[in-house]
Amino acid sequence: MKTPKREPRRNTRPAALPAGAVAGLLAAALACAAPAMAPAAQLAPAVRAYVAVEAPVVALEHVRVVDGSGAPPRADQTIVLRGGRIAAVGAAGAVAVPPDAKVLDLKGATVIPGLVGMHDHMFYPAGRRAPLYNEQAYSFPRLYLACGVTSLRTTGSIEPYTDLQLKQAIDAGLVPGPKLHVTGPYLEGAGAYTLQMHVLRGPEDAARTVDYWAGEGVTSFKAYMHITRAELAAAVAAVHRHGLTITGHLCSIGFREAAALGIDDLEHGLMVDTEFDPDKRPDFCPSQAETARTLAAIDVAGPQVQATIRDLVAHHVAVTSTLPVFETFAPNRPPLEQRVLQAMSPEARSDYLTRRALIGEQADSPWPVLLKKEEEFERSFVAAGGLLLAGEDPTGYGGDLAGFGDQREVELLVEGGFSPVAAIHIATANGARFLHDDRIGAIAPGKDADLVVIAGDPARNIADIENVKLVFKDGVGYDAARLLADVHGTVGIY
Repeated sequence: MKTPKREPRRNTRPAALPAGAVAGLLAAALACAAPAMAPAAQLAPAVRAYVAVEAPVVALEHVRVVDGSGAPPRADQTIVLRGGRIAAVGAAGAVAVPPDAKVLDLKGATVIPGLVGMHDHMFYPAGRRAPLYNEQAYSFPRLYLACGVTSLRTTGSIEPYTDLQLKQAIDAGLVPGPKLHVTGPYLEGAGAYTLQMHVLRGPEDAARTVDYWAGEGVTSFKAYMHITRAELAAAVAAVHRHGLTITGHLCSIGFREAAALGIDDLEHGLMVDTEFDPDKRPDFCPSQAETARTLAAIDVAGPQVQATIRDLVAHHVAVTSTLPVFETFAPNRPPLEQRVLQAMSPEARSDYLTRRALIGEQADSPWPVLLKKEEEFERSFVAAGGLLLAGEDPTGYGGDLAGFGDQREVELLVEGGFSPVAAIHIATANGARFLHDDRIGAIAPGKDADLVVIAGDPARNIADIENVKLVFKDGVGYDAARLLADVHGTVGIY
């Protein structure tokens, strides 16, 4: 990514046992870990209702650690948390456990860093009647946190003021949720898909929009599908003047053009890169059907795509993987999960299942091939030295929900050829690196105590990443089940 003139603003705040046996041990540990003394940051009663572990010093004993660095898992470890930070990590017996510590014996469980979601909106499609989106300021923060997402970038806001106010409320301990890095409203040109987006009136308007929202407190921007090269150039220059970053879900502009203009990140990967379309016109977005036909036939290992990858790496442009939203367009994918359906409102559930059934009938769908192409592109990009980020993009026609999609992203990275440890690294440390936040994304002394306690061993079976029992954010342990239970039937409404 480009080196900004100043660092972006950072969020602050005043042999494995059987799954049933692990769950039992975790339940017993939680029963012994009732909230004790309040931490430095005071939590409102509405937040405290979800807290399972709250003490000045906490020791997690006999855990398997996947530390986010890409290193192999370490068995039988002790992690000591103090004052919202990780104080010590090491082999059980070699790490001194303070006598005043709240001790959790978590044999059979795995601890990973909190996930860093890099394409995690706060809105969800309102339904099939119109291309509109409902802000999910109640359900989504709880879902993200319950699923182990402790930091996220909103990567495009429909209601930026709501997102900014939500961040402030979370930081103040008034609302449960992850640490938010708020992206400004979409920087979109003529032809916007939804009426909820401002349409830029030229380069000057692009710069003015950036200046205004940077002053309001957003920490990144997102260019969208119909932006022109002149508008993007003006936006990039304005964003970098503020020391912030800009990403893009592009269509009117190809990836190599965007890299030359100075963009820092590109969303979705190969599946939205229109530069290979034979009839592509400058500053115009071709039909998505045309792009799909082109990409379904393209050779990822061929000279065209490899030249683009080399160019992105040379310009230090990151790529955000959003495999879960692509998966929803493939027939009969992803597997239907009761926990996901339970979170939806009845109307949102009906809309999703109806559209999913129609997609399931498409025998000639290009998406199974396109999904494999995207997975191959991401492997190739990383092999070339590129910085791959993990996101989910809870949009499309629905079904890709906050938090659940972040877990599914890690599973799909593994399906695409990454090892579980490498996929966890992408979903944690790489996001922290892009955000210039050296206090998150890893398990090491001095880091923020943002951790996910999982029943099972995701380093061997990545599907275990769904078995989240406890999520620590700044040293406070939240009960995932309580958070999930509170959002049943709400997604699609609020």
